[in-house]
Amino acid sequence: MAERFDLIVFDWDGTLMDSAAAIVRAMQAAARDLDLPPPPEERARYVIGLGLGDALRHAIPELEEAAYPRMVERYRHHYLSSDHELSLFEGVDALIDALAGRGHLLAVATGKSRVGLNRALGHTGLGRYFHATRCADECFSKPHPAMLEELMDELGATPERTLMIGDTTHDLQMAKNARTGGLAVGFGAHPMEVLAAESPLACVRTPGELAGWLLANA
Repeated sequence: MAERFDLIVFDWDGTLMDSAAAIVRAMQAAARDLDLPPPPEERARYVIGLGLGDALRHAIPELEEAAYPRMVERYRHHYLSSDHELSLFEGVDALIDALAGRGHLLAVATGKSRVGLNRALGHTGLGRYFHATRCADECFSKPHPAMLEELMDELGATPERTLMIGDTTHDLQMAKNARTGGLAVGFGAHPMEVLAAESPLACVRTPGELAGWLLANA
């Protein structure tokens, strides 16, 4: 079967790495450090995938602008103290290797900082597979299309031959805004029914289903 997509772009947290729960815990701990009410899990999960500034302002509306640098510092302290213990979802490394072997261009578009993504790529050993990456601190945050537009421009891909894969509505809305395909994974931050409302090409419920769909349809 002819390949449908030249460029496959992955979100990171909640899509390739099982990190959504750790992000929620770090956000809640940072709020406590500043004597603010910790955000409920549902609200904290909703903002995963946004740039850190946007995420914290939405998740912790009580946060005053002057306290933002301190909140960022405390969030990073809590998250980075244990990020080396996080793992990829089962089968992700084999899937990325298989897609690379089939000749796809692979990229990452993430709400992580550049420092955070580079740490994750180093810990997991996946860095060698990705032809380009974009992070929220060097580009407009999702759902703005800039990350995908810059990746397509850098790698010479067209929207109709590009697929964005993510676990949040922010990922799928970015795909719509960039006029690319969107594939939803339901094992990350946002629930399946919320993702399905964005009308992606498909919704997959497990990492195994993700691998099966990509190898059959990408």
